[in-house]
Amino acid sequence: MNEKLAKLLEAVEYGKVDQKSPYPPNLKGMDGAHELTQQALDAGIRPQDILEEALIPAMGNVGRKFSENKIFVPQMLMSAKAMGASMAHLKPFFASGKIKSRGTFVIGTVKGDLHDIGKNLVAMMVEGAGWTIVDLGVDVDAGRFLEALSKNPGAVVGLSALLTTTMTNMGEIVAKIKESTPDTVIMVGGAPVNMDFCRKIGADFYAPEPRGAVDFLNQLAS
Repeated sequence: MNEKLAKLLEAVEYGKVDQKSPYPPNLKGMDGAHELTQQALDAGIRPQDILEEALIPAMGNVGRKFSENKIFVPQMLMSAKAMGASMAHLKPFFASGKIKSRGTFVIGTVKGDLHDIGKNLVAMMVEGAGWTIVDLGVDVDAGRFLEALSKNPGAVVGLSALLTTTMTNMGEIVAKIKESTPDTVIMVGGAPVNMDFCRKIGADFYAPEPRGAVDFLNQLAS
């Protein structure tokens, strides 16, 4: 692998955002994802190669380690932040078509729920896998999901909920989306959600953690 891409992969995997970032301690004072991505572009490395040879493998490693309980939410958030610093350089290439997106993923925390850590982790992991993200934020009702789908035909939808009291809203949103656009693929997730609930409300997939969401989406895109 190109040395610059290898360093970028390491920076994203271990959460080194930029040179000023003190985390992780063993990379203190070294260039982070922000600088390394710009250096790779300046060296003529294709944006698509940066995505496919550094960012996607890095976030894949992060997802694997998280699912194996080798890292935890704080480390995962730092990796997601580093990936975001790199993606800031690449987003113009998505817009120009120089990077081909695998698809569009519309995600939001459902109406009545203001929790966003899980949603943000999934969004960052999916973006790192080469998808275009439409993040609707928190407390999102069916109307906003339907509006996003009208602007992004064929998008996959992700619904997040952390509270048992908002799970019913998840079911209502799924029903309205399926009524309006029956072919829309809907993924659900969150602490109180499980596969039985997913089937009960008519959603298409349940992801217990971000890596499962990425794997499912990549299967759809393949």
